Amino acid sequence: MKKALLLLLCLVVASSSFAQIKMQGMVKDSIGSPLELANVIAINQETNALESYAITNDKGKYILSLGKNGKYKVQISYIGLKTLEQIITTQEVNITKDFTLLPDESLDEVEITYEMPVTVKGDTLIYNADSFKNGSERKLEDVLEKLPGVEINEDGQIEVEGKTVSKIMVEGKDFFDGDTKLATKNIPSNAVDKVQVLRNYAEVGQLSGVTNNQDNVAINIKLKEGKKNFWFGDVTAGAGTAPSPNDELYLVQPKLFYYSPKYSINLIGDLNNIGEVALTNRDLRGFGGGFRLPSRTSGTNINLGDNGLGGLTNIANAQEVTTKLGSANFSYSPNKALDLSGFLIYNSSRLRTREDNFIDYIEVENNPNIPPDESTTSIGREASNQFISKLSASYKPNVNNQLDYDVLARVSDDEERQNLNSDVVGRTNQLDEVNPYSINQNLNYYYTLDENNIFAFEAQHLLRDEDPFYNALIDDDETNPNNTDEYDSTAEELGLDLNQLVYNVNQERRVKTNQLDAKLDYYNILNAKSNINLTLGTILSNQKFNSNLFQFLDDGSRVDPTPTITDLEGNTLSAVNDDVDYSFSDVYLGVHYRFKTGRFTFTPGVSFHAYSNRNTQGTDTFEDNFFNVLPDFEALIQFKKSESLTFNYRMTNTFTDVTNIARELVLNNFNDIQYGNQELQNALSHNLSLFYRSFNLFNYTNVFAGANYSRNIDQIRSLTDFESVIRTNTFFNSQFADETASVFGRIQRTFGKIRATLRTNFTYSKLNQFIQGTRSVNESFSQNYTPEIRTNFREAPNIRLRYGYTVTDNDQGANSTKFITRAPSIEFDAYIWDSLSFITDFAYTEQENDGQTQAFRTWNASLRYRKDRDAKWEYSLRATNILDIDSNISNGAGNISVFSSETFIQPRFITFRLTYTL
Repeated sequence: MKKALLLLLCLVVASSSFAQIKMQGMVKDSIGSPLELANVIAINQETNALESYAITNDKGKYILSLGKNGKYKVQISYIGLKTLEQIITTQEVNITKDFTLLPDESLDEVEITYEMPVTVKGDTLIYNADSFKNGSERKLEDVLEKLPGVEINEDGQIEVEGKTVSKIMVEGKDFFDGDTKLATKNIPSNAVDKVQVLRNYAEVGQLSGVTNNQDNVAINIKLKEGKKNFWFGDVTAGAGTAPSPNDELYLVQPKLFYYSPKYSINLIGDLNNIGEVALTNRDLRGFGGGFRLPSRTSGTNINLGDNGLGGLTNIANAQEVTTKLGSANFSYSPNKALDLSGFLIYNSSRLRTREDNFIDYIEVENNPNIPPDESTTSIGREASNQFISKLSASYKPNVNNQLDYDVLARVSDDEERQNLNSDVVGRTNQLDEVNPYSINQNLNYYYTLDENNIFAFEAQHLLRDEDPFYNALIDDDETNPNNTDEYDSTAEELGLDLNQLVYNVNQERRVKTNQLDAKLDYYNILNAKSNINLTLGTILSNQKFNSNLFQFLDDGSRVDPTPTITDLEGNTLSAVNDDVDYSFSDVYLGVHYRFKTGRFTFTPGVSFHAYSNRNTQGTDTFEDNFFNVLPDFEALIQFKKSESLTFNYRMTNTFTDVTNIARELVLNNFNDIQYGNQELQNALSHNLSLFYRSFNLFNYTNVFAGANYSRNIDQIRSLTDFESVIRTNTFFNSQFADETASVFGRIQRTFGKIRATLRTNFTYSKLNQFIQGTRSVNESFSQNYTPEIRTNFREAPNIRLRYGYTVTDNDQGANSTKFITRAPSIEFDAYIWDSLSFITDFAYTEQENDGQTQAFRTWNASLRYRKDRDAKWEYSLRATNILDIDSNISNGAGNISVFSSETFIQPRFITFRLTYTL
């Protein structure tokens, strides 16, 4: 497989390079000065298509890739100068030619036949979408993947120069603020005219000149003229067959959009049982609605925890998937000063899963048999119903005032059922249920007093209520000659009644969170190159926690157990956490000075914090009040408009959530028992990062690279004791420092119609924990290399070749493992006769562990017919998992184990689809 891909790669590169020559030179003005960012395009006179384009560098140089023995119209343009046009005839040799642009003194203009594929305006990159389309695209993501410097990562999020895009807008209006996947998977590609990448994006224009926004990237989609003031979109319906129990397949996907200067409406629906979803359950649980904490740069992090369900698996690894999605997004501007917007999302999903695992637990010195290795088979069902709603208002009466208000509400009804069969513990049936709700409100006000004084007030309030319920039915193995099994000793310690056929263990929990995060910023602009920022802020948080562990006997009666488990001080623990109350406050004052000198921008700062945390459990109260100083520093070197280097240092304090403080017993799982530590302290960390980016349109090269390092002091770590594979955990502030370090990067270069990419990533981590009373140091080092090459021909078929190579070394105590993953893949895309699209992808994944190798293959394909590009109807035939494989494999590592998993997936699906385009 690897040799075949390498041969195909060489053929593609060779055929492209042999058929082209280079045309290069300089573009100058009338006095001989080089012109930077002049546009140069070459139009094939035979096909009247755009053949090549270039943007001059700071020395006025350009390079074009042209076909041999052809005739091209070359146009050179620059703002304020007269556009020049010449006919160039190529032969077999390279061409060197300079151009001189004259002042534009007449009203006569040379008509620009084609728009530049990429233009630069300040911090904004503007892609002309049609320049990268070949006719096979259907959704926005198909266009974005072809743009230089833009990627869709494995999680479906958009990345530009290594930065995740935080917001997508259409015609300047928010599109489901909080997640970009709804946009990339639903906006039709034929509606997209321009893709504007907004680097250094500032949410508030008044603060753009006084804050550092280099990590903020947004995208604005400009629509084609025919899509404005009209409804557009498409409706797809499909059906198919598959092996039982998926005998009848169906799919209905209406996607309708309307945009006008005054208001916009987006309607997205999805009803199918074939596993094609725009948002997974995990996406929805992390859907933030665009909210950002006011204290995000204060140096304080407080972990509020997450007591929702994590999900049995992701949808791509489920055997059966049924989803229903209904969503609406709107914006309305009744006048120039007021903007209203919001969205509603309802998602319902049903999953059936199966996973086989082999778990190699950490080896404890002097006792290598505890815990034993374990093989498990898990069969699960997951049902989730989630509703999210957001309403936003922005009032801008003038350039000096802006008032924003947002409210985000979410409610869900989630359930997971899991039948787990272990070769150590036996059979266990588990049920997890939770019906949480949350209301998040945000109020911001920005006021510019005069040209030198700006005030900004930001406040956010969170109200959340979570009520997880857990039930486990654990078989008591009576076939054992001694009538004992692996869970009996744990059951006895939990205080359960041992004279039962099944241990019916239940736990109710309730976690209520109430948090206010607010700050007031004052910016004093000293001059054109410096300003001072003063910040006065606070975080006020309160969490209440209750839990209750109980047992149902075989006769249906309920009993409250009396555990015999003791904590580190020898106190017997209870099965009930009653009215645990945890309050936290941080009042801080921050000072930052931002100044520019030459190519450098420096922002040194410091924040002074007065902390107070208090928790009450029963009659005991623990309180800790202290003062802390947290420095931070940022330096930016702007080599060119499109090349920079950023260094950042920040000291942070991290505080835990109430579940790690609750001192009585809590069941995370039937085999994972914990009790908290009432006297847990904060963890202090030093964080350093270095990031380089370069986007060079002269030689079509974009590069980003970064390095991160974190050293954690007094990190909250676990003390774990095993009873067979059943563990009991508590927490402590480790005196041993934990460390993480990573280096990553990507270099991408375009050669004519071929784009080559190389990604690398290196990650090292070191953490300390105690297993069976013995210190264990876990170290992990992972390295990944992913070369890729893809073509973007307008007429010829296109291919994308990728090879992923990953090596992960794990040292856990006395246990060492090495995982090697090799993953070559190919995608083929052909648009034939201006009507037929054929798209297919094939991937081979091989995983090696201790000399043993496992592999699986996936192959998908689709055939689509549309009479012409403007036709209303499209007919398509799509096949997934053509090889009809049963499962895929993966390897991984946690804090206490490494594992190999076989996850069973959906069988071969073949569907016929009919799409109508508005």
